[in-house]
Amino acid sequence: MASIIPLSNVESDMIEQVLDRAFGPERYARTAYRIRTGMKWLEALSFAALDDDDMLVGTIQLWPVALTDPDGRAHPLLMVGPVAVLPEQQGEGYGQALISAALGSLDPKASFPQVLIGDEPYYGRWGFSAAPTSGWRCPGPWEPERLLVRCDNPAVLLREGMLGPWNG
Repeated sequence: MASIIPLSNVESDMIEQVLDRAFGPERYARTAYRIRTGMKWLEALSFAALDDDDMLVGTIQLWPVALTDPDGRAHPLLMVGPVAVLPEQQGEGYGQALISAALGSLDPKASFPQVLIGDEPYYGRWGFSAAPTSGWRCPGPWEPERLLVRCDNPAVLLREGMLGPWNG
């Protein structure tokens, strides 16, 4: 079974190799990278998955981002992802274990809403939904039905705004 360890225990070049293998070199052009430009991933909320031979097979990172309202006020969020698993290991539960570890490390009474770009049928099992994000914008191309948010009380979420790095 997989071992989940803090991502900060993994060498950065190994993390980059997993990301390259999972998403390819064009990953830097993705909208998610634009949203978190200039930010550092949050060490306490980011994890790595090791296989039975203690080889790195997957990573998850959480990032400080913000939704800026039309008046220019930034409202902090946590961006989940990338969730990266080596192609030959996908479908073996490593991604689910990483997501569960990252989201499980959040204090439900004190955490910011979490946002990600992904498929609602998959991420919906953790409470992510596209319903509250219909008025949100991203700095680059995105499919509105794939912009998902998870929040205990969706009524507190802004109806509109632009996602970007948290500079607060």
